[in-house]
Amino acid sequence: MKSFEAKKSDESKLKKRNNQYSQYVNKKMPKTKMLLTCVRAFFIGGLICSIGQVLLDFAKSYLEMDKQTAGTFTSIVLIFVGATLTGLGVYDVIGKYAGAGSIVPITGFANSIVAPAMEHKREGKVMGVGANLFKLAGPVLVCGISAAAVYGLIYWLLKVVGIV
Repeated sequence: MKSFEAKKSDESKLKKRNNQYSQYVNKKMPKTKMLLTCVRAFFIGGLICSIGQVLLDFAKSYLEMDKQTAGTFTSIVLIFVGATLTGLGVYDVIGKYAGAGSIVPITGFANSIVAPAMEHKREGKVMGVGANLFKLAGPVLVCGISAAAVYGLIYWLLKVVGIV
C-alpha cells in the first residue's frame, strides 16, 4: 500500500504531465479566425437563401405556381442541387469555406443525407449506399415525423371533443 506522500507525488506528476500536454495541444492547435468564419457563414448562407428566394419568385411569376407549390418546387430544387454538389465533391469545399453557412439552409440537409452514403458506396448499393443513406439525418426525420403524428393526433382528438 502506498503512503500518503507517494500518492501525493503521483498526483503531482499526473497534474504536471496533464498541464504539459495541454500546453503542447494549445501550441499545435490551429488558431481560428472567428470573425472571418462568421462573415463567411453569413454571406454564403445568405447567398444560398437568396438563390432560394429567386427560385421561389421565379416559380410564382413565370411558372405561375401558387405559394405552396412554389415553396415545394424551391425546396426540391435546392435539395437536388445540394445532393448533386455533395455527390460531385463540391459541397465539401463549400462547407469548408462557409462553415455553418452551408449547413443551416436546406442544402445542408441534402448534404447530411448524401455524404454518409457516398462514404460507403464501395460497400455496394444496398449495404453501402442504402444502409447509410439516413445515418445522420434519419434520427432527425424520425423525431420530426413522430412529433407531427403525435401533434396531429392530439389536434384531432381536441377537434372531436369540440375544444378546437
